[in-house]
Amino acid sequence: MTASRTDLLAWVNELLQINYTKIEQCGSGGAYCQIMDSIYGDVPMNRVKMNAKQEYEYLVNYKVLQTFFKSHKIDKPIPVERLVKCKMQDNLEFMQWIKRFWDANYGGQGYDAVARRKGAALDAPATIAPVPTSRSTAAVGRAGGRTPLGGFRSGSAQPNEAVQQLQAQVGELTGQLEGLEKERDFYFEKLREIEILVQEQLDLPKETNPVYDVFSAIQKILYSTEDGFEVPDPTGQLDEEETF
Repeated sequence: MTASRTDLLAWVNELLQINYTKIEQCGSGGAYCQIMDSIYGDVPMNRVKMNAKQEYEYLVNYKVLQTFFKSHKIDKPIPVERLVKCKMQDNLEFMQWIKRFWDANYGGQGYDAVARRKGAALDAPATIAPVPTSRSTAAVGRAGGRTPLGGFRSGSAQPNEAVQQLQAQVGELTGQLEGLEKERDFYFEKLREIEILVQEQLDLPKETNPVYDVFSAIQKILYSTEDGFEVPDPTGQLDEEETF
């Protein structure tokens, strides 16, 4: 029997000792990671960002989850691109699968969710898709909604010229953003392939693998990139309508 949204939300809140109000808040990925930790107890919770607010933080959580699935040979694709949008239906379907998996594999052992995340206080994740921080884009977006102090006379050509200039700037920035996103995705996939290769080598017995230490060092480098990472200033974010 498929669990309802209300039942799933109550179950997640009780199991993880959190206070989510909508199932789409699970789109940040932290809850999925900790549910799996309640079964196996070996998810690296120190890498899971339970208070994730930005998309890059969501992706860190899903990277942890993907690596965990692979290490435990869980043959279930994770629709990361859909889940991070924090849409209700996508997260409901994935949580329903998570619940079925939990029911089939949880051994009934006690689980202290707060202790596993080191007692960190939780802020409920947003229920809208995270917006990549971009001060320049935000500035243009805000400028488009303001009228200069001097104002324009109705019917003059100046407003049209100003709008055209802003539209040209927006088009240019949009093109730059698309290029940056493609470049980001390209290098992310490369790193993901390297990560899989490294993990495959580390899954081999150490005593029969002469390059084990080399790949272990590479893995440490891959996972140390977030150390000292400076969180971008979120003040330049655009507001978006809530996604239901």
